[in-house]
Amino acid sequence: MPFREIGSKMVEARVAPGQRMFSQRGAMIAYKGEVSFTPNIQGGQGGIGSMIGRRLAGEAAPLMTVEGDGTVLFGHGGHHVEVIELSGDTLYVEADRLLAFDGTLEQGTMFMGSQGGVMGMVRGQVTGQGLFTTTLKGHGSVAVMAHGGVLRLPIAPGRPVHVDPQAYVAHHGDVRNKLSTALGWRDMVGRGSGEAFQLELSGQGEVFVQASEEKL
Repeated sequence: MPFREIGSKMVEARVAPGQRMFSQRGAMIAYKGEVSFTPNIQGGQGGIGSMIGRRLAGEAAPLMTVEGDGTVLFGHGGHHVEVIELSGDTLYVEADRLLAFDGTLEQGTMFMGSQGGVMGMVRGQVTGQGLFTTTLKGHGSVAVMAHGGVLRLPIAPGRPVHVDPQAYVAHHGDVRNKLSTALGWRDMVGRGSGEAFQLELSGQGEVFVQASEEKL
């Protein structure tokens, strides 16, 4: 159920009988055909347990289940939209950046400390994302939002990518991440993130960054 980008701030999705997708509430701009929109109370693919886990982690986003036969235009807040295709791997992305995604994808929550240990948790605090992030796994399409456009940066073995934590949007693939700084802990006290911190991503995959340090 692929998405088609309409300009830089909207996507068009084809809804087919027997299939479904999820979208952020309020993201529907227009639609054609016989399409229904209902509040999602099951937590998407993954069920009640997945939903409860995300809410306990503070990673739940209000979703709509979209079903029927037609096409739907999605957009939200004038944000730039990027479509990401997953081929069996996992996308790590903040819940509030999700515009719409295939209902076949399995949703979950990851503890930030599991990637980078203590520094992974520090990264969550520095970026304002908290200690958890949303995961989407499987085969399908995801439309994410960002400020000022999105750039895809490949991550290859032995060639890590360093990004400003505030510009980070999402990543997928076999990727490890950690927060590093050129300053000592004493120097970090009383400072904002700025360029003092760098998010290092290594392994094999792709990271998406936005052309802004503004949060959604």
